[in-house]
Amino acid sequence: MPLLDQIQKDMVAAMKAKDEARLSAIRMLKSALQKFQIDSMKPLDEASEMQVLTTIAKQRRESMEMFRANGRPELADKEAAELLLVEGYLPAAPSDEEISAAIDAAISETGVTDKAKMGLVMNAAKAKLTGKRIDGKALSDKIRTRLS
Repeated sequence: MPLLDQIQKDMVAAMKAKDEARLSAIRMLKSALQKFQIDSMKPLDEASEMQVLTTIAKQRRESMEMFRANGRPELADKEAAELLLVEGYLPAAPSDEEISAAIDAAISETGVTDKAKMGLVMNAAKAKLTGKRIDGKALSDKIRTRLS
């Protein structure tokens, strides 16, 4: 089922349940996906849907950190709830073992041993983890520690 159809069904369910917080977050997701579709002038594919959802999740994480740093825990909690909802639509994140195995395979494939060519290892590791939700910064940090 396309993501927009699933979001529409979830929006109807939230309306029936009178869950205003969930409804607001789902509407935000739907509008972001539709905006991307209109801006790109082509139908959404799975990769672009994941790109939009990943961007929204990253925005929520950053907002949550800012609100906590500035003493606004109620707004941080709202962002955390929205983040959980967005992550529900994203594919599962790889485990630490899967990430380590992908990094090891990427290093052996590329033959890279220094940090100067870390980008090659990053691309190879991402290719091994396709279909999974990957945090680029965390992956980069793990590769950097492995190569040092």
